[in-house]
Amino acid sequence: MNYQAPYKDMQLLVAQAYQQQGLDADESLAGFDPELANAVMEEAAKFASGVLAPLNTVGDVQGCRFDNGQVITPEGWQAAYQQFAESGWIGLALPEAFGGQDLPKYIAQPVNEMWLSANLAFVMFQALAQGGSEILLNFANESIQNRYLPKIVSGEWTVAMALTEPNAGSDLGALNTKAMPQADGTYKIKGQKIFITYGEHDLTDNIAHLVLARTPDAPAGSRGISLFIVPKFRVAEDGTSGEFNDVRCTGIEHKMGLHGSPTCSISYGDQDACIGELVGELNQGLMAMFVLMNEARLSCGLQGVALVELGYQQALSYAQERTQGTNAQGEKVAIVEHADVKRMLLEMRSESFALRALGYQIAAQIDATEAENGEAQDNQAKKDRIALLTPIFKAFATERANVMAGQVVQVFGGMGFVEETGVAQIMRDARVTTIYEGTTGIQARDLLFRKVLGDKGHVLTELLAEISQLLGKFDADEALSAMAKDTQQVITKVMSLLGSQMLNGERDVTSLQAVSVPFLEAMGVLCCSWQLLNVLAYQQADGNLDEAYMQNIRALAAFYGAYRLPSALAALKVVENAGAGVSEYEF
Repeated sequence: MNYQAPYKDMQLLVAQAYQQQGLDADESLAGFDPELANAVMEEAAKFASGVLAPLNTVGDVQGCRFDNGQVITPEGWQAAYQQFAESGWIGLALPEAFGGQDLPKYIAQPVNEMWLSANLAFVMFQALAQGGSEILLNFANESIQNRYLPKIVSGEWTVAMALTEPNAGSDLGALNTKAMPQADGTYKIKGQKIFITYGEHDLTDNIAHLVLARTPDAPAGSRGISLFIVPKFRVAEDGTSGEFNDVRCTGIEHKMGLHGSPTCSISYGDQDACIGELVGELNQGLMAMFVLMNEARLSCGLQGVALVELGYQQALSYAQERTQGTNAQGEKVAIVEHADVKRMLLEMRSESFALRALGYQIAAQIDATEAENGEAQDNQAKKDRIALLTPIFKAFATERANVMAGQVVQVFGGMGFVEETGVAQIMRDARVTTIYEGTTGIQARDLLFRKVLGDKGHVLTELLAEISQLLGKFDADEALSAMAKDTQQVITKVMSLLGSQMLNGERDVTSLQAVSVPFLEAMGVLCCSWQLLNVLAYQQADGNLDEAYMQNIRALAAFYGAYRLPSALAALKVVENAGAGVSEYEF
C-alpha cells in the first residue's frame, strides 16, 4: 500500500509545537530544534515509504503463523526489523547512556506517525520498547537497567506487556498470576496471560516480558499487584541470554485486522521453572505500569491519526483517477469533482490535520515537563493538562479513525468492498484501536470522573479559558468569525453543564457514566476546532509558509467549523439529558 509522509503538515506543526510549548527557550534542548527535526523526518519518510509501506499488504495477506510454540512473522518482516534496529529508530527517544539518540518526544512524534501509517502491524513493538524502557528507567534497579536496556534500545531484544488474563479483561485487580519469592531475591512466576502483542516472534532471540503478578501475601484487588521482568531466556549478570525460562506461547489470535502483528497467549511456569525479577516496590506494579499505559495510550491516539492519513491518501488518489459522471459541459470528470466526495475527503483531511496538531502539542508538552529550567508549579500545570488531554486524544482519534475508514471504503464505492484494493485492511486494522489500552468507555470515564470531577473542573476550566482567549483573534476575520463564535458557544455549554450538572452535589453517578462518551466526543471536536484555529493564529504571527498552502488550511478550518463543530453541541445535548431511559429499561 503506497504511503508518503505529509511532510509539509508535519514540518509546520512540529515547529509550532516547539515554539508554543517553550522548547526554544529550554537550554537542555539546545541543538534539538526544528531544523534537526526536519532532517530526521526526511530520513524517516524514506524508510516509511520505501521499506515499511510495501510490506503492509504482505502482512495483512500472509499474517503470522503458529507452529509448535513458534510464531513465524510474514515474509520480509525479519529483514525489515534488522534494518529498523540497525538504523537506530528504536532508540530514537531513548537515553544515550544505553545506546539511544535521546531525541525529544516532539521529534519522535511525527516519526512514529510515519511508521504507524506505513505499517501499523509491523511497528507495534516500537511503543512497547519506548514504554517498557521508561518503566525500567523510572522503577528498575541499576542491575536490571544495565542488563536489559542496552539490548532493548538497540533492538537486539523486544518488550512484551503482559497484563490481561482470561476472564479478567480490563479489570487488572482480578488477575491471578502468582509470584513466589525465592531465597536469592528472585520470584517464580506461574500463570497465563492473553492478548500479548509481540509476546512471541522470530525477530529477536530474546523477549523481555513485563508481567503483572501477585505475591502470596499481597492485598486483594489492584493494591496487591507487583511488576516483574520475565525474559524468554534467562539473563546472566553480564547481560547475555542463557537457558530457557519456561515462557511458552500457547497460541496466537486469529484477528479481524493487524494480521502481521502476533497477538499471543503466554503461559508462564508450566514446568515451575519461570524466574522473574521485581521491578520497583512490592504491590506497586500498577504505578509502574501506568507509565507504559500512558505511553501506549498516546501511541494509540497517534495510530488513529496515522490510519486516517493513510486512508485519506488512498481515497484521494482513487478519487483523482476514477472517472464517473459529467460536468456542465458534458465532459467526463473524476469523482473528486463530485461535491459529496469532496465532503468525505475534507472530513478525512481536516480530522487528521487537527488531531495531528493536538498529538504534537501533547508530545512537546511532555518535553516541557522534563525541561531542566521549568518551575515546579508550572511543571505540574503542564502535567495536569497532559493528563486531561490524553484520554481525549486516545479515544477520539481512534473513534474517528473507524468512522473515516468507513468513508474511505465509501469513496472507493464497490471497489472498496473488494480486498484487492487494500482499503478494507484500514477498516479492519482500525477497529481494535478503540479497544486496547482502555476502551473508549474507560477513557471517557477517566476523563469525566478522574480528570474533570477529580479536581472540580479546575484544569478543564483553564483549558477552556485559553481556547476562549484564542478565539478573540478571529473577531474581525470574515471567513472564520462564525467558527470562532460557534466554538465559544460549545465552551459556554461545557461550562454551564460543569456547574449545573457535573459538579452538582446531587448528581447521579450512573447517569453521568452513561453520557461520559458523548462528553468526550464533544471535547474531541472542541479540541480539533481549537487546534485548527491555533494553527491559523500562529501563522498570522509567523507568516513563513506559502499563501496557497495556508489558504487550504483556512478552507479546512472553515469546513470543520461548518460540518463537524455542530456535532459537539449535539453531543452536549445528550450530556444534558443524562440518564433518560437508562435506569428505567430492564434487560
